[in-house]
Amino acid sequence: MNFTKAELKAETSFSASRSGGKGGQNVNKVSSKVELLFSVNNSLLFTEEEKTRLNEKLKSRFNKDGLVQIICDEERSQYLNREKALDRLIHLLIDSLHVQKVRKPSKVSKAAKLARLKTKRLNALKKETRKNNFEN
Repeated sequence: MNFTKAELKAETSFSASRSGGKGGQNVNKVSSKVELLFSVNNSLLFTEEEKTRLNEKLKSRFNKDGLVQIICDEERSQYLNREKALDRLIHLLIDSLHVQKVRKPSKVSKAAKLARLKTKRLNALKKETRKNNFEN
């Protein structure tokens, strides 16, 4: 991770609105729902290579303006919802930037091959003796 939470917070924009659902009077009065918007392409925190990787991995998360949009309305306070939305963005970016290790195909060892052939032979022998017992 080559960015801090403060740097990321400076590049994001927040908007607040009234949250729906249960909550009674608090929901009707307080704008606690937070919508976080982040532009990957305009960010100064990432290299061009990282931006292309992020664009590729997060293409399903972009809104019509090409911004990553995260909505959080779980908490009763706007501050906590802002922090949760920012944490989600951080996890999303870290997961998207993670490069998976290339798997090197391995061969079956000689001992494993011999063990498999030995059990095959034993099973064949077992079935062969059953066949001989049936014929008598």
